[in-house]
Amino acid sequence: MKNITAFAVTSVIALFSFAPASVLQVGAAMPKAEVKMLDISGTEISLKDAAGPNGTLVMFSCNTCPYVIKNQDRTNSVLGYATDKKVGVAVLNSNEGQRNGADSYEAMKDYAKEQGYKWYYAIDKNNELADAFGASRTPEVFLFDKSGVLVYHGAIDDSPSDASSVKRQHLKTAIDEMIGGKDVSVKKSKSIGCAIKRKG
Repeated sequence: MKNITAFAVTSVIALFSFAPASVLQVGAAMPKAEVKMLDISGTEISLKDAAGPNGTLVMFSCNTCPYVIKNQDRTNSVLGYATDKKVGVAVLNSNEGQRNGADSYEAMKDYAKEQGYKWYYAIDKNNELADAFGASRTPEVFLFDKSGVLVYHGAIDDSPSDASSVKRQHLKTAIDEMIGGKDVSVKKSKSIGCAIKRKG
């Protein structure tokens, strides 16, 4: 019984040791905007580099999470929509715990090519940006206005598990409202997906 209790306590401690300290709040300025990250193009980019005239969309993602994979068509659609609206896009892979495997740099390049990515897909080394943002899931999005202020955080839409059941496209609506100079009506939603694989 003591061994089971000790294991349970250790597991809980381990779980919390991987969690970010706090989540970036709506209204906060973009953190770590000048940190350089290796993009699949072979160049180093920052969120400042990725910013568009109308804002910046940051998505924490990966190659392997079933939720990322099942949402990929929706991801490509809304990220393409953002770029068309002159919102800069940066997809960040923070899975440092799998960097030597399925989320390696080479695997990222292959995945992006298969999916037809037309935006940055960069390595978040040592989870630096994921920790600064308080990101914990893949996929998880943070939308910043042209001043670098967070206006929306959460999921792409209201049905991450089933595209046919989507009733509200949270991210697309937030982009439209932001560009239109309106207050974003739904500022936060719950991200559902896989935990970011931080190093243990």
